[in-house]
Amino acid sequence: MVRMLLEAKADVNVEDNNRLTAMYWAAQNGHEAVVKLLLQAKADVNVRDVNGCTVLLRAAENGHEAVVKLLLEAEGHVNVENVYDSRCTALYRAAENGHEAVVKLLLEANAEVNMKSIYDGCTALHIAAQNGHEAVVKLLLEAEADVNVKDKVGQIALHRAASGGHEAVVKLLLQAITDVNVRTGYGCTALHLAARNRHEAVVKLLLEAKGRRQRGG
Repeated sequence: MVRMLLEAKADVNVEDNNRLTAMYWAAQNGHEAVVKLLLQAKADVNVRDVNGCTVLLRAAENGHEAVVKLLLEAEGHVNVENVYDSRCTALYRAAENGHEAVVKLLLEANAEVNMKSIYDGCTALHIAAQNGHEAVVKLLLEAEADVNVKDKVGQIALHRAASGGHEAVVKLLLQAITDVNVRTGYGCTALHLAARNRHEAVVKLLLEAKGRRQRGG
């Protein structure tokens, strides 16, 4: 049907009342074959909706790996740094939802790993750690994500992982940081947050890490 409409000279970039194009709908819903047809018809790959969301961001946040790959390879040169409503990037959204394969594609496309969300100052590492996405955190660390970046309330990724009780993520972050006693803007360490939320395994990890640092190990 899409092919027939394109052959009938349908305007590939026409927008509805919310500024959504056919490409936007196809990418958001993961329709790889349709996206391919629209790209061949020179559909705009950097179009935004009324909220500032890009086609790439919608495909990334929904984990549509094949569509993300098509967009990144498109002739229109999709901008991986475009932000959603001045808040976050496609990498942030993919990391937030734990879409490992999509995160990998975006990093290979040189997405800025340490870009902060203007809304809360979080990076992709912060949000992946908060949600316990171990594989994504590992990818981000391998891409040299800065473990010491603070969000708007002074939290680093370790604080968010510890608060959520994400033991495997805490382990990864402890291998990368030098100071386990970094305080948030309101004076809490990762240990405070883990203890407050009764995350016994994480408390144990943090105490062991602190002991190693004190012994110089």
